[in-house]
Amino acid sequence: MQSWDLLELDLPGGTRSPIVLHSTEEARAVLISLHPGQKLGDHQVHEHAWMVVVEGHIQVSSGTEQLDAGPGTLVRFEENERHRVSSVDGGRILLVLAPWPGPGHYRGDPSRAAG
Repeated sequence: MQSWDLLELDLPGGTRSPIVLHSTEEARAVLISLHPGQKLGDHQVHEHAWMVVVEGHIQVSSGTEQLDAGPGTLVRFEENERHRVSSVDGGRILLVLAPWPGPGHYRGDPSRAAG
């Protein structure tokens, strides 16, 4: 068994210092802190993604949908679904990506690697 106190882990750089908590071929778990005003701009991942708001309030948008998510909120994104995540006052999210890496991800498909 492994465990992590998601509220106590130090993430001094906010979005610049995420922590990979665990990573296998089945899934990857990443803890991300958003300092006040920080955002993860318009992006997508090749994997299915589940995001749990651990602390604070997070604004999430995908297409025309928008959500103001507080602690305990779980959001799921389809693979390759474009979305944006931000926080006015700061917050913490747990991101779970599965499978890891997903089909087409640069680490999973050597033909897409920069050369």
